Amino acid sequence: MAEQSYLWEKSYPAEIHWNTPIWTGPIFSYLDQSRRRFPNRPAFNFMGRIWTWEEIGNLTDRMAKGLHDHGVEKGVKVGICLPNTPYYLIAYYAIAKTGATIVNFNPLYAERELAHQIEDSQTDLMITFDLKIAYDKIEKMLQTTRLNQIVICPFVDILPFPKNFLFSLFRSGEIADVPNDDRHIFISRLTDNDGVFTPPPIDIENDIALLQYTGGTTGVPKGAMLTHANLTANVEQCVSWFHDIHHGQEKMLGVIPFFHVFAMTAIMNFSVKCGFEIVALPRFDLGETLALIDKEKPHFFPAVPAIYNAINNHPKLSTYDLTSLRYCISGGAPLPIEVKKKFEGTTGCILVEGYGLTEASPVVCANPTEGNNKPGSIGLPFPSTIVELCEPKSGEPVPLGEAGELCLKGPQVMKGYWNKPEETAKIFRNGFLRTGDVAYMDQEGYVFIVDRIKDLILVNGYNVYPRTIEEAIYLHPAVEECVVAGLPNKDRGEIPKAWIKPKHGRLLTEAEMREFLKDKLSPIEMPRLIEFRDKPLPKTMIGKISRKEILAEEFSSQER
Repeated sequence: MAEQSYLWEKSYPAEIHWNTPIWTGPIFSYLDQSRRRFPNRPAFNFMGRIWTWEEIGNLTDRMAKGLHDHGVEKGVKVGICLPNTPYYLIAYYAIAKTGATIVNFNPLYAERELAHQIEDSQTDLMITFDLKIAYDKIEKMLQTTRLNQIVICPFVDILPFPKNFLFSLFRSGEIADVPNDDRHIFISRLTDNDGVFTPPPIDIENDIALLQYTGGTTGVPKGAMLTHANLTANVEQCVSWFHDIHHGQEKMLGVIPFFHVFAMTAIMNFSVKCGFEIVALPRFDLGETLALIDKEKPHFFPAVPAIYNAINNHPKLSTYDLTSLRYCISGGAPLPIEVKKKFEGTTGCILVEGYGLTEASPVVCANPTEGNNKPGSIGLPFPSTIVELCEPKSGEPVPLGEAGELCLKGPQVMKGYWNKPEETAKIFRNGFLRTGDVAYMDQEGYVFIVDRIKDLILVNGYNVYPRTIEEAIYLHPAVEECVVAGLPNKDRGEIPKAWIKPKHGRLLTEAEMREFLKDKLSPIEMPRLIEFRDKPLPKTMIGKISRKEILAEEFSSQER
């Protein structure tokens, strides 16, 4: 019986084959391989301080042994709440080596978001750094949640001289006063061993390597269960897309956070697989990013459209040398065609748009780096990935060229949602993952997103869920009703706006509402615009507040 062929295969570059075998294995095997192949090559460059693959591998083994001796094993959930630092990479692979499950946490989460995810994931141990911006919130979790211990990673210890000295001298107020007790473990304690550690047997198809939380279509946080096979399959798919990779020789720029699934796969795991030097910033800063490209000459630069747009509009862009960039991969939000054209014209770099979602580890489609790179398209399905466009209610495939719900099947698709069998059943149909996004496929197999069914707001590539913001607003005693939606923004992609109707006889100001929300929402979730209305918000026929109608009103008023 002949192998089935798919429409998009004919558009693949000659070096890429849809049915090429996809290797899968324990995620930590990538680190072991690069350590053996490139022991003395740079692995991580943080603020000018460089660690080799041998140093990173040794620290990872020592941390894995320390965690294991501390009781971390299969079934245990270990949280990572860290920015882009060598600590993150070491902790990630060390946890994986013990057979335990990694749980990613955003350091900018509000306390109630942290508490929910800790309880839902059953996280008992958290790895974070000693800066107040993260530590102060995590420390409160020791009192209010099941969390019982924190592993402390001192920020100053990874800075090069003289930055470490200057930080301690001039910014010491940012460093938390960490108690010396049994509930706090400094990472140096965990790594104080010989590093001789043999990982337990890993069932790559069933052992959960990572719980990655997503809000899904409802905004209710759910933990996507990503196995070792899911994660490694997606890395292998990404690597296959670039046929001219120079293993152990190239540099990867990492400015979007590793705790975001896009960066975790396309930057960190991809680099570890290929032995690339990761040049990282703890947070995105436009000036620092441009200076870093100019100085370090990275070759790969995955990011979100808002970052490429910010670079395009920098007033002194011409003073920076960006010509080292070979490939830039845009994800997290639609890539405007003009942004793509301008960035490619300025840098000479190939900027390709891709598409993914947390439930697929995350990459599903991408434009090829050679051949037809179609503006406005999310590209072609990845190797071993089947995409179908289906009628949302019936699940029947729609004719070619017509819009339908994007559904997919592939080795990178999650096992399901953690402890949510009903939600898992809803998102899978006939073995296909339902994305909730409407798309169509052209005659050459390229996929185009028409609309996002989800109400999520993409702020600088981060998922912001209206329901989270609405629930926080409703906590105010003077609020009668509210709705939140995303508005286009040239700098951030989208920004959240809140429409609020106060209770009769109650007055609210924007300043008062922001003060009320500051400890309930993260900075990225805080509404950039707030509009108060004295009349009821528009409703659908069944009485729901109509987000669609209020957005129509907003855009109509902008046109006048």
